[in-house]
Amino acid sequence: MTTVHPAKPEFANAELIKPYKGDSSLGNLSTPINDSALVRAYIRNLPAYRPGLTPYMRGLEIGLAHGYFLVGPEVVVGPLRETVHGANLSGLITAIYITVSACLGISIFAIATFQGSPYRAYSSPNDDLRPLRRKEEWFQLSGGIFIGAIIGAFFAYWLLENFDAIDSSLRGGVNVSQLLCPGSANTNSTQSRRTQWQTFLNLPEPMPRPGYPGS
Repeated sequence: MTTVHPAKPEFANAELIKPYKGDSSLGNLSTPINDSALVRAYIRNLPAYRPGLTPYMRGLEIGLAHGYFLVGPEVVVGPLRETVHGANLSGLITAIYITVSACLGISIFAIATFQGSPYRAYSSPNDDLRPLRRKEEWFQLSGGIFIGAIIGAFFAYWLLENFDAIDSSLRGGVNVSQLLCPGSANTNSTQSRRTQWQTFLNLPEPMPRPGYPGS
């Protein structure tokens, strides 16, 4: 009697986890998460790996994003979060401090790594995910991160300090658009539109007309 085994799908025998680039000596694994086409496309579009950028421009783009977002956590959960202006200033100082520490760490890494052979820390000089191969390039990256983070942090600080004015300006623009297009606000009455314009232009209310006898 012949035993019939159920057919297995084609991917059942596929190697989902295998050595990175087929070389087990690299100390890395290729999985559907870290080595899929979607993940590779995402990583190659990050400023650290995007083709055609100089080390300084890579650092500038990285610094702009990180400097902008580093202000927020200190403002929300910092020890000065209950103060009026202290929270924003504390967030700015913290973002600058973290940036300086990161740039110092990058410089130390570059000095310690590229002593002698320029490919000392790399398993292969042809690895396309390691675009920085000289100490000077790492220094340029560090300088770009510092400048970009300072600009991003000060921009975030300016937005927080002037939030009320910016919010009022945006709300004013919305109100003007509603007055110019009253149909969008569902105000079809002439009296309602007149009242809105008087409020917007800060005009006094019109005096009531005197009544006539017999009217």
